[in-house]
Amino acid sequence: MRAHPLATDAVLAFGAFVAMVVGSFADPHGPHGPTFGTRTPEPFSLLLMLLGAAALVFRRRQPRAVLAVTCGLSLLELTTGEPRAPVAMCTVIALYTVAARTDRPTTWRIGLLTMAGLTGVAMLAGPLPWYAQENIGIFAWTGMAAAAGDAVRSRRAFVDAIRERAERAERTRDEEARRRVAEERLRIARDLHDVVAHHIALVNVQAGVAAHVMDKRPDQAKEALAHVRDASRSALNELRATVGLLRQSGDPEAPTEPAPGLGVLDELVDTFRHAGLPVEVIVQLDGAAGPLPAAVDLAAYRVIQEALTNVRKHAGAGAKAEVSVVRVGPSVEVTVLDDGGEAADVAPEPTDPPGGGHGLLGMRERTGALGGTCFAGPRYGGGYRVHATLPLT
Repeated sequence: MRAHPLATDAVLAFGAFVAMVVGSFADPHGPHGPTFGTRTPEPFSLLLMLLGAAALVFRRRQPRAVLAVTCGLSLLELTTGEPRAPVAMCTVIALYTVAARTDRPTTWRIGLLTMAGLTGVAMLAGPLPWYAQENIGIFAWTGMAAAAGDAVRSRRAFVDAIRERAERAERTRDEEARRRVAEERLRIARDLHDVVAHHIALVNVQAGVAAHVMDKRPDQAKEALAHVRDASRSALNELRATVGLLRQSGDPEAPTEPAPGLGVLDELVDTFRHAGLPVEVIVQLDGAAGPLPAAVDLAAYRVIQEALTNVRKHAGAGAKAEVSVVRVGPSVEVTVLDDGGEAADVAPEPTDPPGGGHGLLGMRERTGALGGTCFAGPRYGGGYRVHATLPLT
């Protein structure tokens, strides 16, 4: 029916024509109720019924024009027909179509105008007395047509709203799922970058030291290789823990070790000291205020790890670093400074070409996810400064 609306309306128009013709042979004032075969419609009435039915074929394309045509045909029948034929049935169908395809105020304006016009003409200008039941029937049928069309329109609007809301909710769920997947991928990428960049940098330094002193100072070379072994073992352990997060929930092989934090900051700093980078650490956290939130603790650790790794990779020979972690009101401030050493390189910014700057970008993403800020840039007089503010709430 939706694929062929014109054919559907043609069938409806034919049915309405048959019903009007059959009804025109009935006498509503029979001794025992309506009786058939006691009267015959006039040819003019049959022509009006045929024209009204033909107009209904186009009721969906031009609903108001069809209503106007059927109203005119009904008025002709009401003023001239004797006996009266049910041409007004076309107007009832046309009025229902208008009500079902427009808004409520328009429906009732057009509906009331149609009801009052047809009923008034039937009462005042028709051949029947004004109180005849046929006149009251016109008022009732047109009123029911307007009410039924408005109810159908309201139901369609309600169903469409529910369908649109369900589709919007489905799209929102899909977008939320994609957003969470993207956030999880970024988080895992940051963790992998922090682990790999830190430990590989240390392995590279210690391996270079071992290769340099292998012949002249084998004891120092062995110590450097031992640091390489420890750094690689730590890298493997952290990689295993990070990759284990990708397991399904409830997997008995998923890692249960706590994430690194400021509690193991001394171990982190020792790895850099063994690699030849002097590091001074100042931690001022008010113990009475309670432990740091896990997310803040991990973010502070990763910021220090990445900043010291950049110092070891980019600072010149003889560089020194300072680390401070201070609780200031409702936040924790993490600062990592270095003096640049001799012939220091410039640490890459996040806007540099691909291949550099992911560590600084990762630090800013971590702090931004917690509602904090992170600044990284050169210091006046040489060196580099990383400063992160992490809210505790």
